[in-house]
Amino acid sequence: MPIFEYACKGCGREFEALVLPTTGAPSCPACKSTELDKLISRPAIKSETTHGLAMKAARKRDKIAGSEKAREQREYELHHND
Repeated sequence: MPIFEYACKGCGREFEALVLPTTGAPSCPACKSTELDKLISRPAIKSETTHGLAMKAARKRDKIAGSEKAREQREYELHHND
């Protein structure tokens, strides 16, 4: 996939963009500027440490999502007495 990293010269925001021949030049999602610096992408490195960190982040994300889903379910049940 042709995903590139850019830094906006206008607002300084860094972002990734999928660039295809049919999509044209990307623009900053924050300020819509097309004056961008293309950044050098860092390769992904897989190791025991990075895998452990990724799993810890995933568990934390899933716990938060589960809590939010449970809260939404409780609110739904309170407002819908069937």
